[in-house]
Amino acid sequence: MLPLSVATRLATRGSTSRASSLLSRTTPSSSCRRSTSRLVRPSAMTAPRASAMATIHSSLPALYYSTERIVSLRSGKALNELPKTMYDSSLEKENCGVGLVASLKSVASRKVVEDANEMLIRMSHRGGVGCCPASGDGAGMLFGMPDAFMRLKAKEALQRDLPPPNEYAVANVFFPPENADVLKDCKAIMERLTKQRGMEVIGWRKVPVDNSMLGQDPLDSEPITEQFFVGNTGPKKLSLRDFERELFRVRKMAEEEAATMLGLESGFYINSLTSQTITYKGQLTPEQVSQYYLDIKDPQFISHLALVHSRFSTNTFPSWERAQPIRMMCHNGEINTLRGNKNWMFSRGGLMASDYFGNDTHQLLPATSDNMSDSGNFDSVLELMAKGSERSLPEAVMMMIPEAWQDNPNLSESKKAFYEYNSCLMEPWDGPAMVAFTDGRYIGATLDRNGLRPSRYYVTKDDHVVLSSEIGVIPELKDSDVKIKHRLEPGKMFLVDFETQRIVPDDEIKEQISSLHPYGDWVQESMIDLEKWTQEAAVNTAPFDFSQSNRKLNAFGYTGERLEMLLLPMGIGGKEALGSMGNDAALAVLSEKPRQVNEYFKQLFAQVTNPPIDPIREEIVMSLVCPVGPEGNLLADPDKQHCKRLNVRHPVLTLDEMQTLKSKVYVDKDGKKAFSSHVIDCTFPVGSGPDGMLQALERICDEAADAIQ
Repeated sequence: MLPLSVATRLATRGSTSRASSLLSRTTPSSSCRRSTSRLVRPSAMTAPRASAMATIHSSLPALYYSTERIVSLRSGKALNELPKTMYDSSLEKENCGVGLVASLKSVASRKVVEDANEMLIRMSHRGGVGCCPASGDGAGMLFGMPDAFMRLKAKEALQRDLPPPNEYAVANVFFPPENADVLKDCKAIMERLTKQRGMEVIGWRKVPVDNSMLGQDPLDSEPITEQFFVGNTGPKKLSLRDFERELFRVRKMAEEEAATMLGLESGFYINSLTSQTITYKGQLTPEQVSQYYLDIKDPQFISHLALVHSRFSTNTFPSWERAQPIRMMCHNGEINTLRGNKNWMFSRGGLMASDYFGNDTHQLLPATSDNMSDSGNFDSVLELMAKGSERSLPEAVMMMIPEAWQDNPNLSESKKAFYEYNSCLMEPWDGPAMVAFTDGRYIGATLDRNGLRPSRYYVTKDDHVVLSSEIGVIPELKDSDVKIKHRLEPGKMFLVDFETQRIVPDDEIKEQISSLHPYGDWVQESMIDLEKWTQEAAVNTAPFDFSQSNRKLNAFGYTGERLEMLLLPMGIGGKEALGSMGNDAALAVLSEKPRQVNEYFKQLFAQVTNPPIDPIREEIVMSLVCPVGPEGNLLADPDKQHCKRLNVRHPVLTLDEMQTLKSKVYVDKDGKKAFSSHVIDCTFPVGSGPDGMLQALERICDEAADAIQ
């Protein structure tokens, strides 16, 4: 039997009840519903002391942040012996509170830190908690590097002065608790890789924490947190951009090596490793972040920017490393196209080659993983594009979250060309999503084209900006002190450039990025439009032989009901038939009768708060256009070759279009073959049975590979 608290958590994790009864936090077997945490000041909260968990800690060997691992250790059963539940990590979604605070003039102050903490606490209702109200889904804050504070602490802990700003980096690193050997091995990995890249290992500092307010779940998996100081002081001093790239390489390689040596759930996790920002996060409630990390409470801790995040892990289980902000962003919403995004990024890995990393680009891959949340995968790809290519952070965000451009009459031609060109390189990471991001040079936020996540921002007369998922997060802010109030609109970007010390308007930054290259000329010259190609080819399509209709309809699994109730109304009225009786047919995978191939697939859609999309009234945000053909190198500099793809406007092809694809070779203006096809016979003798089908599949794969070669 599982402990009741675990069974309750597994059963109620998706509940969104707001009735948060303050049950005893020291009784693991207490059964209570999952709830969002109430806005309670830390002083009003009670929680078990760390000593109350001493017995539990002594029996736990390492940091085990997956749900299966926690249940395994508590029940004493192996992973394969655990009872089956409805939990599936591949279905995880989340919905959270996001905000940012920044000084337009890059002036570090205690006010930014305190406002960020106040904002985070005021969004406690957007975060979730478990059975125990002191066990949060996760919360955190990312700050611009607090230089004065770090110099003071490095002097105290390491007895040495740090290099000038931008010439040193600090990482907050999670290590497994009570496992000195693993801690030593992980440190050795980071130090060795740092030295190999020509950078200086300055030293380590233990991050002071107070865990007295934590609930049972976060205490069970609480890591050791230490800071790693790295200097750009080697014989070959790197530029700031290259310094950031080498830090990125060290982090990726260290994570990979630790996972290979210790396993994916070793407990080793690098929160951030950069010279520009530092992240403090964990499996905490918003109120607990500044109480747990004593650095943040220190009056010497000042910064000019902050991102904050309160996590509501709707259909996922919380852990220390999944808390946000991550490395460059934090996110409110869901990436509903995640499975496709991850698959495409994995397939692109063989083509990716960075001009800077060259043959070592593989050290940065894979960019996505099933072990990360949707936000974690987004952040990983964003960081790869921003540091592995020459793109700026705003450009990478524009590629991943494009605004509605295909049927938007209000969009300039240059921006349309930019989005059309980049649609050949990367598919959108579609939300609903509001993403706040920073790399130290920029801080900003963007809303996806559907605009289903709220975000408002204020600009004050003393040149501070405040943006969050809702208003009222800084109650001390007076109306008389506010210069600008506005909301983030669908597809728009809010951006602060610290070099120019101003807010860059959405149109200005996007027009600037769109004019970097002649995207419009490249699209006109290189992209192949199937509809136009078909008209130019003027193929002679054989007339349809209606005498074979019944045979072909039977072969493809069409029924009389489908023809009369679905296809006939579509052919006559040009729209889908309406019905109210439902569909009681067996699922294709369970049916004993032959079914169409498409019936074995079901559309994935949001599980939380998304209303259905109206394809008529919301036509501007919907498109069926799809580029087909080989992609280019995502990390290479843009050129016209990247958009040399076949543009298919509709998934249903006409007979003329199909004949053009099968019989014609597209030749570009230079006389070179740009697009051709190869027809593969996908049939097999019915009498050959399942073995015949498997043999046919192998033959099809081999023939496809030979045709590509």
